[in-house]
Amino acid sequence: MLEEVELTQLVASARTGDPVSLDHLLAKLRPLVMRRCSRFLPHHADAEEAAQDALLSISTHLHEYSGRGSFLGWVTVIASNSARSTYRSMCRRAEDSHAVLPENTDPRTTSVIAGTRLDLMEALSALEKQHPALVESFVLRDLGDLTYVQVAEILDAPLGTVKDRIHQARRFMRDRLVSGL
Repeated sequence: MLEEVELTQLVASARTGDPVSLDHLLAKLRPLVMRRCSRFLPHHADAEEAAQDALLSISTHLHEYSGRGSFLGWVTVIASNSARSTYRSMCRRAEDSHAVLPENTDPRTTSVIAGTRLDLMEALSALEKQHPALVESFVLRDLGDLTYVQVAEILDAPLGTVKDRIHQARRFMRDRLVSGL
């Protein structure tokens, strides 16, 4: 895994414009980013597409990392957003192709969009529409595997607020996933 001292040095060096350090940093981050994207998009090709987009975003926006909160938390936010963006793009492509589910499939767990957790992604989209303030906390904690404290640091929010948002989001998601709505 990534050692904090090495990571800090790589980030600092890459931020100065050193292309070798940037390449090394991205190579070190790739497995983490791929794991994060795979939480949303279990089909390897879809997760790979999202991971590539996330790594490109990390490299082009590295100068924007403020140092507030953990760097890996910042990477997790980018990877999660990239995976969700890839999913939305896949949905648009599926709608444009007029894809239909084959007979005898469960639309909550089978996707015409190769490899997505359709049930999870649809519930997450509903959460984003109905309770947008809850999404980021939930994604970082439950899909990004960050601690409550890390989520609070990244979002610059009180720990109690973060815990409450995650609790509400979990309840919403559980109700959506159990009822299949």
